[in-house]
Amino acid sequence: MNSIELSALIFFVAGGAGFLGSLTGLGGGVVLTPVLTILFHVDIRYAIGATLVSVIATSSGAASAYVREGYSNVRIGMFLEIATTFGAITGAFLASRIPTSGLGVILGIALLYSAYLSMHPHEHGAESVPLDPLAGRLRLNSSYPTPVGWQVYRVRRVKTGFSVMFGAGVLSGLLGIGSGAFKVIAMDRAMRIPFKVSTTTSNFMIGVTAAASAGVYLSRGYIDPALAMPVMLGVATGSFHGAKRLAGAQPRVLRMVFATVVAVLAVEMIYNGIVGRI
Repeated sequence: MNSIELSALIFFVAGGAGFLGSLTGLGGGVVLTPVLTILFHVDIRYAIGATLVSVIATSSGAASAYVREGYSNVRIGMFLEIATTFGAITGAFLASRIPTSGLGVILGIALLYSAYLSMHPHEHGAESVPLDPLAGRLRLNSSYPTPVGWQVYRVRRVKTGFSVMFGAGVLSGLLGIGSGAFKVIAMDRAMRIPFKVSTTTSNFMIGVTAAASAGVYLSRGYIDPALAMPVMLGVATGSFHGAKRLAGAQPRVLRMVFATVVAVLAVEMIYNGIVGRI
């Protein structure tokens, strides 16, 4: 296989990852890093570097459409990015001090946990968690479009969500996954934000988080333009088409797709990390 054929194959694989990422809020990176490492035998640090670039592309491709349609909560995204940006810089510096096999195992465990949480959602009943006065002061409460009209929602446990976002940022910088999975889980479970709002706001946020850590990888030479270019173009194309499909998608279906794909890749990453294949 020559370089052109390889780039074309990577482009189509990245397109599928971007499509899935824009629908679920994963950003595509949660799929791309394991795929590049396992299927294309790319060194995991270079895979992370290319994935971070693609995560920025995903955010650019899907976030604008979600904001325009009224799904993303920009105020929540900007507030939580304070935590994720500091976490991403911390994770990027830690990445060079952990063996590649260790990174693979950490990524696999993180993905398994995110898949488990995704398949066990909480109900967003107002009676289960008290209203958060901080959400009111920061004007985080909002509404989003549904087939029957605009649905109002109220944000809860703001401090808990902010703390979890720092950890999500560390994982983003450490593993290059955009940490969309954990951002969605933090907003969906801790802050009780509707799933579609969580996924779209995650897409809005991941570009900033990835940019914070991508600079560290670039300075260390872990971003290869020959690899990053087809990955970025593929993810941007896939995320654009995925954004058009979100309005008619069912949250339960999104959760099942998310959990299945992530669980399979997680097992592969853990196995290859243990046996030393990455």
